[in-house]
Amino acid sequence: MFRKLFMILVIGLGGAAVLISLGVWQVQRLAWKQAVLSEIETRIAAVPVPLPPAPDPEADQYLPVTVEGRTGDSLIRVLTSRKNAGAGHRLIVPFETGARRILLDLGFLPQGTEIPDVGGLDLSVSGNLHWPDESDSFTPEPEPRSDLWFARDVPVLALALGTEPLLVVRRAGGDLPGVTPWPVDTTGIPNDHLGYAITWFSLAAIWLAMTGILVYRMRKPERGLQ
Repeated sequence: MFRKLFMILVIGLGGAAVLISLGVWQVQRLAWKQAVLSEIETRIAAVPVPLPPAPDPEADQYLPVTVEGRTGDSLIRVLTSRKNAGAGHRLIVPFETGARRILLDLGFLPQGTEIPDVGGLDLSVSGNLHWPDESDSFTPEPEPRSDLWFARDVPVLALALGTEPLLVVRRAGGDLPGVTPWPVDTTGIPNDHLGYAITWFSLAAIWLAMTGILVYRMRKPERGLQ
C-alpha cells in the first residue's frame, strides 16, 4: 500500500508540476506578447514620414507615411466584415504619386452601399505601410476579370493593378462618401496566452484534486480497519 501511494503521489505531483510550468511559461509569453503589441502600437501612431524609396516588408511594416497623388481608374473590392458594421468591402486602388505607382487601401464600404467613383481623385492621405497575411490554402482565388477578391495579397494585387508591391492603408485624409478609413491596428494579432495560462493552471488544479481523492480513497479502508 505504501508503495502504491508513493507512486500515485510522484505521478500526481510530477504531473501537476509540469502543468504549472506550462502555465508559468504562458504567463511569460503573455508579457512578451504585450510588449510586442505595445511596440507595434507605438510604431503605428508615430509621426508620418515621406514614402521611403525602397521599403522593406519586415523593417518597414506599419511605418506611418504620407502620400500625395491621384487614384487610378481600376478598383478591387476585397470582401471582409467589420465589427459593429457587418459585411462589406475594402476598396483597393492604384495610386500615382508622380514617379511611383503604389497600392492604396481607401477603407471600408458596407455591403449594399453604392460604390462611389474613386478614379482620378487627387488625394493627400496619411496611413501605414502594410503587408497583411490574409490568404491561405482555403482562400478562394478571384474570378477571372472580376474586381471581387477575398484577401489582400500585396504581390498579387500589385501584379493585377500594375503597381509596386507596396500597400498604404489610409488612416486620414481624403473625403470619400460612404468609405470609412480602416486603419492598421493590433486587433488582428492573436494574443491568447492568458487563456492558455488559465487552462494549464486549471488542469493542474484538477490533477491535484484527483490525486488527493485517489489517495483518500486508498487510505480509507485502512482507517476503517483501525
